[in-house]
Amino acid sequence: MRRHHQQSAAAKDERVEHFNAAPDTGLTKDQVAQRTQAGLTNTAINTTFKTTRQIIYSNTFTFFNLIFVVLAVLLVMVRSFKDMTFLPVIIANTVIGIIQELRSKKVLEKLTVLNAAKATAIRDGKSIQLPTDQLVLDDIIELKTGQQIPADAQLLTGSLNVNESLLTGEADEIAKHPGDSLMSGSFVVSGLARVRLTHVGADSYAAKLTAKAQKMDTTEESAMIKSLNRLIKFVGIIIIPIGAALFYESYVHNGNTLKQSIVSMEAALIGMIPEGLYLLATVALALSAMKLAQQRVLLHSMKSIETLARVTVLCVDKTGTITENQMQVQRFFAAQQAQIDDNRLRSLISDFCAAMPGDNSTMKAMKEYFTQGSGRQADQIVPFSSAWKYSGVGFGNESYVLGAPEMVLRESAAMFSSEFEPYAKQGFRVLVFGQYQGQLTKASLSAPVTPLGFILLRNPVRKTAPATFRYFAEQGVKIKVISGDDPLTVASVAKQAQIEGAQNCVSAAALTDDEYESALQRYTVFGRVTPDQKQKFVTALQKQGEVVAMTGDGVNDILAMKRADTSIAMASGNEATMNAAQMVLLDSDFAKMPQVVAQGRQVVNNIERSASLFLVKNIFSLLLSIFTLVFAFNYPLDPSHITLISLFTIGTPSFLLALETNHQRIHGKFLPNVLRRALPGGITDMFTVGVIVVCGALFGLSRQDISTASTMILAAVGFMVLYQICHPLNKFRSIIFYGCIMGLLVCASLFGSLFGIDHVSAVALGFAFVLSLTGDSSLTHLTRWTDLIYEHFFANLGQKPKHAMQKQA
Repeated sequence: MRRHHQQSAAAKDERVEHFNAAPDTGLTKDQVAQRTQAGLTNTAINTTFKTTRQIIYSNTFTFFNLIFVVLAVLLVMVRSFKDMTFLPVIIANTVIGIIQELRSKKVLEKLTVLNAAKATAIRDGKSIQLPTDQLVLDDIIELKTGQQIPADAQLLTGSLNVNESLLTGEADEIAKHPGDSLMSGSFVVSGLARVRLTHVGADSYAAKLTAKAQKMDTTEESAMIKSLNRLIKFVGIIIIPIGAALFYESYVHNGNTLKQSIVSMEAALIGMIPEGLYLLATVALALSAMKLAQQRVLLHSMKSIETLARVTVLCVDKTGTITENQMQVQRFFAAQQAQIDDNRLRSLISDFCAAMPGDNSTMKAMKEYFTQGSGRQADQIVPFSSAWKYSGVGFGNESYVLGAPEMVLRESAAMFSSEFEPYAKQGFRVLVFGQYQGQLTKASLSAPVTPLGFILLRNPVRKTAPATFRYFAEQGVKIKVISGDDPLTVASVAKQAQIEGAQNCVSAAALTDDEYESALQRYTVFGRVTPDQKQKFVTALQKQGEVVAMTGDGVNDILAMKRADTSIAMASGNEATMNAAQMVLLDSDFAKMPQVVAQGRQVVNNIERSASLFLVKNIFSLLLSIFTLVFAFNYPLDPSHITLISLFTIGTPSFLLALETNHQRIHGKFLPNVLRRALPGGITDMFTVGVIVVCGALFGLSRQDISTASTMILAAVGFMVLYQICHPLNKFRSIIFYGCIMGLLVCASLFGSLFGIDHVSAVALGFAFVLSLTGDSSLTHLTRWTDLIYEHFFANLGQKPKHAMQKQA
C-alpha cells in the first residue's frame, strides 16, 4: 500500500503542479480544473451497483442455462424439435430477470445520486457544498461532528476527535491536531477543523473498505438465498451422474434408440432443475427494493429485507426515532444555592455557546436560544464528546462546563437532585451549567463544579410513534430503548410513545458486563448507555437467540448498528451513520418501519409458497429417476410433458402468487418450511406415476399411453398441491387457480401434438382417473404426517437462531 501511494504521488507530481493551498483560500478554479483533467478526483470505483453488462452476463451465463443449452443441442442432434418447448420458458425467465434487475438498478441509482454525501470545500476563498466525488487532490475541506472523512487528509487548523472503528475495529476516540493524518472512512466524533486532501479516490488508504461499507451487500446473503444456493448446488452435483446413468440404462440396458434415450434422459433432468426458483427470489427481492425506494427507503443490503421481516427485538434510540430530530430549549433557571440572577446567567451561557461549535443538535438549540452574550473571547474550548461526557470553555481564570448533572456534578449530584429530577421525570433533558474549579482537560472532571443553573431541553415525540410501536407490540417484536440520556427522561418519552414496559428503566452506568443479559430480560429502557455498551447490548441479545434490528442517527450508534442483524439509519442524522446502515429512511420517518417489515414478510412468505411448487416437480423427478434406475424401467415422460405441467402448475402461479399482499408473521426456517409443503406432493406424484408405469408394463400399454396418463396424473396432483397452497381461496387466488386449469386444458386441446399428448387409450384414461382419486387421498394423508413431523422437529427453528459469538463489527 505504501509503494502504491508513492507511485500515486509521483504520478501526481508529473501531471499537476503541487500546491499547498492556504486554509482560508483553498484551490483556485484553474487548479481544480487541472486536477480534474489529470483524473485526481475523489471518484472511487463504483461498486454500489452492477453495470448493465454485468447484469446481462450474470443472468445469461448461469450453470443451469449452460445445462439447458447442452440439452437443446442434444435434441437438435436427434431432431426431436417438439421436445424443445422448455427453451422459450428459459429465455423468458432470463429476459424477465435482466429487465427487473435493470429497473431496480435505475431506481436505486437515481435515489443514491439524490442523497449523495456532501462536503464543505474552500475554493477561491469561498465555502461551497460539493458531492464528495467532486473533490480533488489538495482540496481544503471543513470537517465537523458526524461527518465521514471522504479521503485521506492532513489536519491544518482546529482539532478533531475521530473514530476509526470502521477501518480498524477499535472503538477508541483518537485526538487529531494540526499536522496529523486522517484516514478516509473514519468519522468525526467531535470538533471542527480544516484539512487538506492528500490521497483521493482509489488512491486513498481505505477506499476499498469505504466502498464496501457503502455498496449493496452481495457477500452477506440472506438465510433464504443461502438455502436456495445450497439447494441449487445439490441439484447441480447430482444431475450429471443421474443423467449419465439414465442414458446408459435406456440406450444400453433397455435397448432404446438414441433419440428416445436422450429425450427421456432430458425429461428427467429438466424436471430436477428448479430453473425459475432462483430467478423468482431475485426478482421478488429486486421488486421489493424498488417499491421501498419509491417510498424513499434506500437499501445498502438486499438481505435486510428478509432479516427485518424476521426481527424479534428492535433496539431504538430516543432522539430521531421516538422523538423529532430537532431539539429545543424550553427554559432555564438558576440553581438554588447560586447567587446569580437570570440575566447574568443568560449572559454567561450565551458566551459559552458562542465559543462552542454548533456541531450537534443540543448545541444548535442552545445557540438559537442563548444569544445575549457579552462578547468575551474564549481562550480554551473542550467540545463535547461521548468519551468525557461534558463540554467546557475557559475565559482567562474562569472555566465553565456544561453536561448532564450526574456526569458533571458526579458525587454531589444527589445534593441537587431535588432541583432537576422532577423535570427529568417529565421527559425533559436536563443540563447543568456550572463553574469548574480546576484546569479543563479532555478527560474526566476531577475538581469540584459549582452549579449555576439548569437548562431544560426537549425533543417532541413523533405523532406517529404510538401507532408504530403498537404495531410492533401486536407482531410480538420486543422494543428496547437504548439512549445516552438520563433513564428517567428516556422512560418518560417512551411512556408518551406508548412503548410496553416503558416504566422499567435502568441506568447502564450501574451495570457490569455480567449483568447485561439479565438486565435486558428485565428492563425496556436503558439510559446513560455508551457507544461501546450499545454494541454489547446487541451482542447480549443475540446470545439469547434474538434477531436484532438497531436504529440510529448518530455516530454513537454506529458500533451497535454494525453488530446488529440489520440496521436502519435516519437521513436526518449524519452521513457516517447512513453509510454504516443496511437501510436508510430518507424521510427520517420511523412510521415507515411497519411498511418495510410488511414488505419483507410479503417477499419471504410468497417465495416460500412459490418455492414449494417448484420443489414438488424436483422431488418427483429425482424420486422417479431413482425408481426407473432401480427397476430398469424406461423414464415415462418427455421434456414437452414437463414443460406443459410446469407452465400451469408451477411457473405461472408461482410468479403471480409472489405479487400477492402477504403480511403474516414468519415462522421457522426457509428450507424446512418449503420441504414441508413440497414433500407430500412430490411423493404423491412419484407413487401415482410409479403405479401407472408398473401397470402399463403388466397390461402392455404403449409408451405413448403411459406418458399421456402420467402427464394427466401429474397435472391433477399439481393442481391439488396448488389448491392447498392457495387455500383459503380469495378472489385473487381463485383467478390464478381456475385460470391455470383453463390454460392447461386449452393448451392440451389446441396444441396437444406440440406437448406430446396426441391420444390416449380408454385403459390408460381409466388408470389415470383412478390414480388421480388415489392421489388426492395420498396427498391428504402425507400432508398430515408431514405436518406432524414438522411440528415435532422443526416448528421452532428460525424463531431464535444462534449467532456467531465473534461476529465482525
